[in-house]
Formats: sequence, structure tokens, C-alpha cells
Amino acid sequence: MEKINTFTYKHVVSEQEIDRLNHVNNVVYLQWVQDAATKHWGILSKEIESDEVVWVVVRHEIDYKRQAILGDEITIKTWIGETSGVTSIRYVSVFKGDTLLTKAKTTWCLVHVKTLRPTRISGSILSLLNSNK
Repeated sequence: MEKINTFTYKHVVSEQEIDRLNHVNNVVYLQWVQDAATKHWGILSKEIESDEVVWVVVRHEIDYKRQAILGDEITIKTWIGETSGVTSIRYVSVFKGDTLLTKAKTTWCLVHVKTLRPTRISGSILSLLNSNK
């Protein structure tokens, strides 16, 4: 699978992200998945008017491979997958060094803000998602 439009950032695990087993809680990984998508979309959409639409999650698939602990520097990487109709697939991988900690596949649906109904992904949004910025 070719990775189109990849976005990567680093994060250091904080005390608030640790659970009673002394590793990052699974819900935190899910938050990182959503944060990666939000940050990436913010960069992609900064030059267009996107107040009329919003992305909402319709499905998360997440595989936990290894654990992260307090103070670990992790790399969060996301990229766009198949996009058509009203949905877009986004992948996220979380690494510590070269070690894969978590991988996720999320299906996002584009929704019109006023009607709260799914709306077809326009050509301009599609070209943003498929660009190699």
C-alpha cells in the first residue's frame, strides 16, 4: 500500500497517560489516533474554507503490539487510505524508535455541520487528501 500524504510528529509520554499497570492506557492510544488525524487535517485544510463540514469517526480498528511507559519518546505517523463517497480511511502507527507499538485503521465520514448528515467528499477535499504535501 502506497502511503499518500503522510504526517508525522513526536510525543513524550506524560504521567497523566499512564495507568495503574505503569504503561500507557489503551484509551490514550486511541486519543493519539484522533489527535494525529486532527493535526493532519488542520494542516491540509488551512487554505480552504472547511467550516461547513466536519469529519466524524464511524469505525476504529486498533492493534496493540507493545507498551509505552512514562518518559518514552514516541513517533506518531498517519496517512490517508481509500477515500470515496462520504468516507475516508486513515491509518496511524505509533512507534518507539523502530518498534511498532500500535497500529490503527479509522474510517471517517464527512458530515455537513448544519444538517449533521453525511456529505459527499468534494473534489477539492479529495485533492487535499490525495496530495503529497
